[in-house]
Amino acid sequence: MKSVVVKKSKISGKGVFASRDFKKGEIVLRWRPKKILTGKEIAGLSPKEKTYIARLDKNEYALMSFPEKYVNHSCDSNTRVKNGSDVAVRDIKKGEEILSDYAKAGELNNFACKCHSKNCVGVIKN
Repeated sequence: MKSVVVKKSKISGKGVFASRDFKKGEIVLRWRPKKILTGKEIAGLSPKEKTYIARLDKNEYALMSFPEKYVNHSCDSNTRVKNGSDVAVRDIKKGEEILSDYAKAGELNNFACKCHSKNCVGVIKN
């Protein structure tokens, strides 16, 4: 059985949802990047591909693949990025959307936040 499924999200487009319960500290998604890139290589990507970039370290970036590229942002996330994985920061129930705080994960894009959480900061700036 798969641990997650991709389907329509209320936050933005598609999202990743738990297809089973996860305990705090458990790996929810282990990233399998489509490609590892340098900062210079990012310039050659299409605008759509650039939305699926995650920072790995100071000069290395991952072009995310399915399903992790559909993890949406929330200012009240239920996972954090650790060692190329999304790890549960609290218990996650089956059916719940898997959410990450892009600002804490070092994402590249600036955008208006649509998470609607009580902790929403409005604009994500990196």
